[in-house]
Amino acid sequence: MANADPDEGRFRSFILGAMNHFLAKQRAKVRAQKRGGGRPLLSFDTTSGEERFALERTDEASPDKVFDRQWATALLDKVLGLLEEEYQRGGKAELFKALPQTLAGSSQMQPYALLARRLHMNEGAVKTAVHRLRKRYRQILEAEIANTVASPDEIREEMAYLLRVVGS
Repeated sequence: MANADPDEGRFRSFILGAMNHFLAKQRAKVRAQKRGGGRPLLSFDTTSGEERFALERTDEASPDKVFDRQWATALLDKVLGLLEEEYQRGGKAELFKALPQTLAGSSQMQPYALLARRLHMNEGAVKTAVHRLRKRYRQILEAEIANTVASPDEIREEMAYLLRVVGS
């Protein structure tokens, strides 16, 4: 971590490079003759590994794209968790539980009337709550992205990249 330099690029690229370097060293270590190089390794726990890989998404994406997708998913999950904590601290946990599906999609696709009845609010209040939720979500997301880039100018570029990764 001490070798990470913001002037050299994105932090996730540094992490990806470090992981690739680590894996290359591990591969060389496994192949070393004094450690039984060339002989197959035996695993005693085959069922849990097989079950885990059965759940993994199977696609033909490169490891870099898979890494970026996992990074994006983890970031969005973290942002949603932080937002939920804010709503819980503010005594609005029930409101938050009803609104996360409104973060994506257009306002025409959202069942505001249904949400209003369920939350015992009027439709205008639900629209306002959704607007505030989306605005705060974006603010938290931008703040989290700001922690991973070298300058504030890169935030919009990183947001656009995040949307491309999630959309693919």
